[in-house]
Amino acid sequence: MEFILGIAIFIADIWAIVNIFRSRGTTAVGKLIWMLLILILPVIGLIIWFFAGPRGPKTHP
Repeated sequence: MEFILGIAIFIADIWAIVNIFRSRGTTAVGKLIWMLLILILPVIGLIIWFFAGPRGPKTHP
């Protein structure tokens, strides 16, 4: 069970990092800080990013 939870957190962290790269209006330093936060504290960093992190570009259909 822990393995599945670990994989889910890893996938969510990768998704968050991709969205950080895609975010506009965030400086390179800001993106680096967000990525380090997620890499150093995978679960807590992901939760903080989810609520307060930079957002990716909005796509309109």
